[in-house]
Amino acid sequence: MSDRQQGVVDLLVTGGLVVTMDDEWTLIEDGAVAVHNGAIEAVGSSSDLGRAYQPAETIDATGHTVMPGLLNCHTHAPMTLFRGLADDLPLETWLHQHIWPAEAWAVKPEMVYWGTLLAAAEMIRGGTTLFSDMYFFEDDIGRAAKHAGIRAVLGEALVDLPSPNSKTPSEGLAYTEGLLKRWAGDPLVRVSVQPHAPYSASAELLARSKELADRYGAIYLTHAAETAVEVSESRARNGRTPAAYLDDLGVLDRNTVLAHGVHLTDEDIALLAEKGTGIVHCPQSNLKLASGAARLPELLAAGVGMGLGTDGVASNNDLDMWGEISSAAMLHKLISGDPTAADARTVVWLATRGGAEVMGLGDELGSLEAGKRADMLLIDLDQPHLVPLCDIYSHLAYAVNKADVATVIIEGRVVMRDRRLLTVDEQELFARAREMAVEIGPRFGRR
Repeated sequence: MSDRQQGVVDLLVTGGLVVTMDDEWTLIEDGAVAVHNGAIEAVGSSSDLGRAYQPAETIDATGHTVMPGLLNCHTHAPMTLFRGLADDLPLETWLHQHIWPAEAWAVKPEMVYWGTLLAAAEMIRGGTTLFSDMYFFEDDIGRAAKHAGIRAVLGEALVDLPSPNSKTPSEGLAYTEGLLKRWAGDPLVRVSVQPHAPYSASAELLARSKELADRYGAIYLTHAAETAVEVSESRARNGRTPAAYLDDLGVLDRNTVLAHGVHLTDEDIALLAEKGTGIVHCPQSNLKLASGAARLPELLAAGVGMGLGTDGVASNNDLDMWGEISSAAMLHKLISGDPTAADARTVVWLATRGGAEVMGLGDELGSLEAGKRADMLLIDLDQPHLVPLCDIYSHLAYAVNKADVATVIIEGRVVMRDRRLLTVDEQELFARAREMAVEIGPRFGRR
């Protein structure tokens, strides 16, 4: 008789308020989640699952909410080492005069590894269980993600000019194809194809990148329509908006994701909906850089898939998805003058189910349902700002913060228990990060 038939499972999380994020928005008071071989075996009441399963380990979730892990669908993880480097500047100035010169000087495999490990520690502590990354030396980002036990979608930044990792676009594409082969089948790390942007990648590179993505069935992600200046320059150079230009190149489809998508026209939104192309909304980064705000209500109304992301720490300045959730809700109420815009359920959905679907992982992640991967977090509800509990989605959108995350489970493995990170030596990590960053600020920060 098999373990499954005997009811033997690796883990039973029991006694909490289970927020499934399934199609029926099912909530289970005194609920439980059974986990076996990294997958969710069953979700139900504590009494039912307690009778049905024999767990090797039990986690008592009494006084906690149990929910799916958060997905950070767009970031640049190693930029933790640029935190606070050149704040309060326009995007173009920030990039060209500070960030790109700093990257040219500082970005090496060791910096990327330790910067990513710092990012992973921050994200796990905040309940993020997957991040989608665009940077350089992405193989080292994958190594750091594996060390920390967090899911990652790797995307080498593909540009026309020499990068810290590739002298030519062809080298960048070859490196990306190597990633696609090397990480194939890994339970935690996947690979995407990520040309940086229509203004930094030629039409040839954008098209070749899509050919590579399609050949391997990978997600294709690029920055687009982030600033008004970018859109204006695209009209002048290409005679059309960035979205329309990308469509002319044949790269828009259901496996394509645009990061930011702030300045989209009505025609752009209709085009994205028709093609099935998704958007990653990064409200805090766009606010800080005064780039604007993506048209979230209109995008959702048109049926465009959406997720949330933090962007990089250099423009945020943290990797806190709870901040993105609350910012998305508040921002769009303010812009629209409608308090019902971007309601609590919607923004929590964007950080879970929405993000999973945009990243092509909707069948595996984003909700607590039997058969999906066992990524979940326990939120400590015994906090002054979380009492009383009238509506859990309201709490998740407006009251919960990263310090309330007590335990994090990824692929069935407990990576943080009772606020103690189990996979990373944080004191060593902090020492290495401070040592590596000590020269960056004086050289490339604001003077």
